[in-house]
Amino acid sequence: MFYWLYQHVGAFGHTTAFRLLRYETFRTFLALLTALVVVVAMGSRFIRWMQAKQGRGQPIRSDGIERHIVEKAGTPTMGGLMILAGLLVGTLLWSDLSNVYVWAVILVTAGYGVLGFLDDYAKVTRQSTEGVSGRLRLLLEALVGGVAVLMMIRLGQPSPEPGSAHLATSLAFPVFKELLLNLGWFYIVFAAFVVVGGANAVNFTDGLDGLATVPVMIAAAAFGFVAYLVGNFVFANYLQLHFVPGVGELSVFCGAIIGAGLGFLWYNAPPARIFMGDTGSLSLGGALGAVAVATKHEIVLAIVGGLFVAETLSVVIQVASFKMTGRRVFRMAPVHHHFERLGWSESTIVIRFWIVSVMLALLGLATLKLR
Repeated sequence: MFYWLYQHVGAFGHTTAFRLLRYETFRTFLALLTALVVVVAMGSRFIRWMQAKQGRGQPIRSDGIERHIVEKAGTPTMGGLMILAGLLVGTLLWSDLSNVYVWAVILVTAGYGVLGFLDDYAKVTRQSTEGVSGRLRLLLEALVGGVAVLMMIRLGQPSPEPGSAHLATSLAFPVFKELLLNLGWFYIVFAAFVVVGGANAVNFTDGLDGLATVPVMIAAAAFGFVAYLVGNFVFANYLQLHFVPGVGELSVFCGAIIGAGLGFLWYNAPPARIFMGDTGSLSLGGALGAVAVATKHEIVLAIVGGLFVAETLSVVIQVASFKMTGRRVFRMAPVHHHFERLGWSESTIVIRFWIVSVMLALLGLATLKLR
């Protein structure tokens, strides 16, 4: 909104203070700060309200870690609503609202937030760990993701680079600067899979206090940097990246994710006063997937978000192994529960997973220079 004012208020918009709004870096900082303030400001009152509404809070798996039943019972969920409030306010106030990538990513974030809310609501009202039907949820996630991807393809500004005529429907590969695989309209299916996969991978990771929040912020910081470089012709040309006009505006969105995550972490740090629930994990994971698609760094997402990938694979491997052989590979899945079964404390697991996330983010960013 403020960027729109800068463009339309005439001479007043060209004062020194307003001219700063031209810079994506400055608006990214303001979006981060705004989201942080919004989440922190609404936190305590929102948590008390959710405690009054939810009563017994989020149901805990009866076959899960024993101490969770005692320590985490009664903790309210749906804290993702706090994150969404800060994220959307920060984005809408400071981003360029004429940018199609901003709206496509907001569609995914808000749409997945609604799906996650319905899932959390069903769990709380039924006091069951079973929410909305898994198949129905995946179908709706794919639909929302597909519409967002179609928006990017049809309404995004084509790249002026020679040989990039089909960039919108192509898969770019890290390290190999010239390698583009044009998937045609099948790219919509692939990209929707990336968005849905990102959402559910973060959802699997959200099992301990603060475990998903910080890795999401780390991934958002990495992709905010990627978006800024890819959307800047000078930097993209220097680093031999595929230039995507307008995508740099997503750095503002990523800044809002970081700010909202920091604000939520204030209340979600061990021992958590509130859980983000599916409302937060699905929307944040989907947002990361959508940003990766917009910046043409889908494969890099698998590196930066390697922790989320590992958590998802642990579930897939566990289920497949049990169905085929009747034996379990892990003591419990997702893998963070495996380490709990091995005797690791919750804080040890969380902090070590944070460290792994930082290392993976640095590895992912290294692909920008290795060409």
